[in-house]
Amino acid sequence: MIGKTRQVDTEPRGILVPQFAAGSFRHERLAPCAELAAFVEHYWFVGWDMQGHPPQQQETLPHPNVHLVVENDTDGVYGVHTARYTKQLAGQGFAFGVKFRPGGFRPFLGRAVAQIADRRLALCEVFGTAGEELVHQVRRATEAAQRAATAEAFLLARLPKPDADVERAAALVAAVAGDPALLTVDALAAQAVMDKRALQRLFQQYVGVGAKWVIKRYRMHEAVARLQGGDSGSLAQLALDLGYFDQAHFIKDFAALVGKPPGEYLRQLHRAAER
Repeated sequence: MIGKTRQVDTEPRGILVPQFAAGSFRHERLAPCAELAAFVEHYWFVGWDMQGHPPQQQETLPHPNVHLVVENDTDGVYGVHTARYTKQLAGQGFAFGVKFRPGGFRPFLGRAVAQIADRRLALCEVFGTAGEELVHQVRRATEAAQRAATAEAFLLARLPKPDADVERAAALVAAVAGDPALLTVDALAAQAVMDKRALQRLFQQYVGVGAKWVIKRYRMHEAVARLQGGDSGSLAQLALDLGYFDQAHFIKDFAALVGKPPGEYLRQLHRAAER
């Protein structure tokens, strides 16, 4: 059984609303067992109670990951979502998910992960009728650890054979996430000692989106994290640090993904902190 001692203790990235003005919101992440660690990044659970309060809007930036999600009233396998994800939280509810490592869902799906980008598949489309039973079991559970243990047993029973390309894809995405100075596909291909076309094929087959998309999204994750962390530097310097030639292009990309310019987003964070 997965317990609290296995909780993931690193800070999640990409959550645009770190705190709400009213109501309660709980977020937990649990690590997978060693046998699934090559395929699963972590299990996650969010629960909210907005009863007596207006609905609150949560927004998250996209990650290059496939998710298996079970909520109160819906479920599915979600391919990489390429835009900002927005959800209205009202009343009481929960969502439980399996966040697969970049590349980690390819052996379960059996085809190019790019084919399900920005799509939702019913669990039965991937796992047959057993997927429907998994949904029932997750909804019957009352704790995040119980839900994670249920999903873990389900995946262990379908453990894929080792696939070197799973680890290769995950390692390349991790390199992008961990090095803000890695700014181009050419640089990534050189670091990986791979032909650029081979790199792109690997990303389409295993990650589900192109390498350029991954690089740009992680630079936006870095921008949001630095603003949330109280970065006192100028936006011009932040743009330069993230590989932009000028501040205007950075602001345009930030606003397109986050929904507002960085200055407005920073003011929003300050207002929330003052409440």
